[in-house]
Amino acid sequence: MPLTAVRELPLDQLLLGDAVEMMRMLPDASIDCVFADPPYNLQLRGELRRPDDSVVDGVDDDWDKFTDFAAYDEFSRAWLSEARRLMHKDATIWVIGSYHNIFRLGAIMQDLGFWILNDVIWRKTNPMPNFRGRRFTNAHETLIWAAREPKSRYRFNYQAMKSLNDDTQMRSDWTIPLCTGGERLRNQHGLKLHPTQKPEALLHRVILAATNPDDVVLDPFSGTATTATVAKRLNRHFIGIERHPAYVEAGWARLREMRAAPAHLTRPMPSRREAPRIAFGVLVERGLVPPGTLLHDRLRRVSATVAADASIIAGAHRGSIHQVGAAVQNAASCNGWTFWHIEREGRLVALDHVRETLRP
Repeated sequence: MPLTAVRELPLDQLLLGDAVEMMRMLPDASIDCVFADPPYNLQLRGELRRPDDSVVDGVDDDWDKFTDFAAYDEFSRAWLSEARRLMHKDATIWVIGSYHNIFRLGAIMQDLGFWILNDVIWRKTNPMPNFRGRRFTNAHETLIWAAREPKSRYRFNYQAMKSLNDDTQMRSDWTIPLCTGGERLRNQHGLKLHPTQKPEALLHRVILAATNPDDVVLDPFSGTATTATVAKRLNRHFIGIERHPAYVEAGWARLREMRAAPAHLTRPMPSRREAPRIAFGVLVERGLVPPGTLLHDRLRRVSATVAADASIIAGAHRGSIHQVGAAVQNAASCNGWTFWHIEREGRLVALDHVRETLRP
């Protein structure tokens, strides 16, 4: 009997089943962000290996074993096509992989019309050693971050990433340890429950970077529900798909223990581009920079006087704070908000700081 599409999105659920089949049941353009940790395609020459080239002992999932590239490519094209159908026009997708599969996945993504925004290197501080001693220790995985299409107006919480990184621009190389200690789920024998469980810190950064509270995050290869767990903590909705019953059971156990942070604390810091536009004239109208105020550059080399219409005058030059700033420097352009300063309590304060007092 053919599967039929569900009428409502199964929010905050872990779905037991095949990734492609379950995705086909979901409605078009219903997802804000996808995080996918697909099978690595490790069994290429008759033995199943980890990304560090060591032999895998406890991994026997059929879908992590592909005997040829063609079969893996067909599978990858199927789930990526479904992911793209589910993403609305401004949604983004994160795909993580090792050298075994990430380059094939990237090519397929471009063929399907995804628009790659970044490749991010996850550098592991505690990688598995290369036991055979025939290659470099594989100490990283690659994440591809892509928009649904070239014209997508995708979300990137730049200011939140900068704040997370000690007020420095977040780079595309992330140093995060492997999942260890109490975070690592184990079975009744004390063995790792899932061979490639991702650290929650990695998903925290991914979800915070590309979503807002109440957005819907889909993980088609949910494993032990790391994506869902972090999404719940950050007040995002989640949908996880997993074919292994033991992993789904473990995922639900994690989710039952997770408590969401207060909603107002999980909303990213807005970026300057999202802030409402405030014209220099507003500062003049409200008396923050009244007519007659003297403006100076940071070193007091040049000055200008503010007029009632919010133009400024410096010698023979009259115009906006940007035009006159450029003219007095003999420059092609100028950001007047940072170039011009006013004196407050004996020190110079940039107009940009005065403008910030009007931000909500």
